[in-house]
Amino acid sequence: MGRITDTVKALIIANVLFFVGTMILGDYAYQLFSLWFFKNENFQIWQILTHMFMHGGFMHILFNMYALWAFGSPIEQRLGQKKFLFFYFSCGIGAALIHSLVNYYQVESAYTALVNAGLNSIEIQNILDTGQFPNAILNSVSRDTVESMYTAYNTPAVGASGAIYGVLVAFGMLFPNVELFLIFVPVPIKAKYFIPVLIAIDLFSGVTGYSLFGGGIAHFAHVGGALFGFIMMYYWKKNQFNQNRWD
Repeated sequence: MGRITDTVKALIIANVLFFVGTMILGDYAYQLFSLWFFKNENFQIWQILTHMFMHGGFMHILFNMYALWAFGSPIEQRLGQKKFLFFYFSCGIGAALIHSLVNYYQVESAYTALVNAGLNSIEIQNILDTGQFPNAILNSVSRDTVESMYTAYNTPAVGASGAIYGVLVAFGMLFPNVELFLIFVPVPIKAKYFIPVLIAIDLFSGVTGYSLFGGGIAHFAHVGGALFGFIMMYYWKKNQFNQNRWD
C-alpha cells in the first residue's frame, strides 16, 4: 500500500458516483445498469460494463474500493495507466462472461428438465416470470433446480468484485512474498498463498452452494475475474511484456 494512483482514483470516484446515483434513482438504476441474464427483458448490452460500477450496499462498495486502492495502485505503477485499465476492464468483462455462462447452464438445464416433465414453453416462462410452479412437477424436478433457474434468470449481478479478483491475482503474481492479514486470521500470510486460498473458497462456494461469507455473492464471477487475470498476467510475464508499459 502507498499513494493512490491516478487511474485507481478515477475508478473509485466513478464507483462512488454510481453508488450515490443508485441511492437517488433506486430500483430504476439497478434495472438499467446491473447485469441481467441475457434472455431477461431487462438485459442491455452496456450492462457488461456498467455492472462493474454498481454495488449492493455500503459495505459492498467499501470493501471493493479498499481492495482497489490497496492492490490496484501498485499494479498500475508496475503496468502503467493504459495497460492497467485494459487489464481491469478485461477481468471485469471476463467475470461477467463466466457468471453468465454458469447462469445459462443453470437455466437451460432446468428448462430441459421441465420440458421432460411435461411443461410447455409458456408454462416454463410463467415460472421464470413469477417463481410460481405447480407442486406436481416436484415429482420429476427438484425444488432446488427450479429455484436456481428462477434466481439465475431474475437476479442481476452488481459490483467490481470480478475485476478486483483479477487485480488480486496480478498482485499475487507480481508481489508474491508481500505479507497480508486476514481479518479472521491474526497472522501474516504471503500473497502467493493468501490469494489462491481466497479463490479456492469462492470456487468451493460456487460449486457446492455453501457460502462461507453469506448469500447473494456471485462466486463464479469472482473465479472468472481471477481466471482472466491469471491468463493475462501469465502471458505478459512469460513474454516479458510486463516490462513494456503502454504509457
